[in-house]
Amino acid sequence: MKKLILVSTIALLFMACSQKPQGYTITGNLTGEVENGTQVYLRKMGDNMVPVDVDTTTVENGSYVFSGDPVDAPEVHYVFIDKLMGYSPVILENGEITVMAHKDSLGMPKLGGGPQNDFFADYMENSQAISSKFRSIQEDYQKATLAKDEATTAALNDEMTDLQDEAKEFEVNFIKENPDALISVLLVERVIASRLFPVEEIQALYDGLSDKVKETSTAKKVLDELEEMKSKAEREKNTEIGATAPLFSGPTPEGTELALADAMGKVTLVDFWAAWCKPCRAENPNVLKVYNKYHSKGLNIVGVSLDRKAEDWNKAIADDGLTWNQVSNLAYFNDPIARLYNVEAIPAAFLLDENGVIVGKNLRGAALEEKVAELLN
Repeated sequence: MKKLILVSTIALLFMACSQKPQGYTITGNLTGEVENGTQVYLRKMGDNMVPVDVDTTTVENGSYVFSGDPVDAPEVHYVFIDKLMGYSPVILENGEITVMAHKDSLGMPKLGGGPQNDFFADYMENSQAISSKFRSIQEDYQKATLAKDEATTAALNDEMTDLQDEAKEFEVNFIKENPDALISVLLVERVIASRLFPVEEIQALYDGLSDKVKETSTAKKVLDELEEMKSKAEREKNTEIGATAPLFSGPTPEGTELALADAMGKVTLVDFWAAWCKPCRAENPNVLKVYNKYHSKGLNIVGVSLDRKAEDWNKAIADDGLTWNQVSNLAYFNDPIARLYNVEAIPAAFLLDENGVIVGKNLRGAALEEKVAELLN
């Protein structure tokens, strides 16, 4: 009988150890005096990067606790404490998670518990060491600047450049060495935002992540960003000088549809502008002068407005005396023609030859007239 009880006990213990953690518990410990009853908020980023409350609790004797049902996949969350600056990042995952931070430096917590938070803690430890070096160099640089010590400032500039390369190399290596880490996904996102790496290299970093991590909502969002980056790079190729300009059509002020192919001359200017754009409006008199001088020789213009309201668009056309073809989807920078031409700021202009090949970009003032004259004379 005793043997049977012993076997049953061992079996129960084995089952308990082999079961996955039931839900999550976040235990936070704060150093520095924080009043009992202070509100603590667990948040995640919602649409448009607006924090959304997930849970609330209070500080009691320097500690707080959040707990909840099992989560399907790890996800970055943030702990905010009422009346304190900053927040503590933490990865919400099943199991016991600890967050230790000083009330005046919530952004540098010590994390523990759960594999994803262990990855995160390892990253933060090394990242903070590099950040400490940056601060030290910046302090020395300020002192050297005040002392007008040019030799030292030059040396510190070189040191800062080397440290930036070190930081970049550290993050890339972390991604490669930790394919199961959610923080690696976030670092891929940072690489995308930096615009310092070729698309092919970023794709390789993403491809190297584990299948399990790629299933997270965070990774799927980053993949969307990577696809958009690749699409943008392709659009940039399509609008380089020497490329054939992408064809398009759009609504005119009269409500008809105008195609670029039907509006081209020996030379064609595709001019992106808007009624609200002061630099555009300031350039319009010069464009009008060039048009009046060279239209009879073969210059055509197609204006593409990034306005939102038809009345603003039509009024600006009339006020500025713009007599050439105009189209607009009244969609601001979401205009499909602007996206096709990778336009992220206006004024923007593309000069095409008679074959539709882009021969000039963003030419203004005398430079525009010189190029048009060269092509038509």
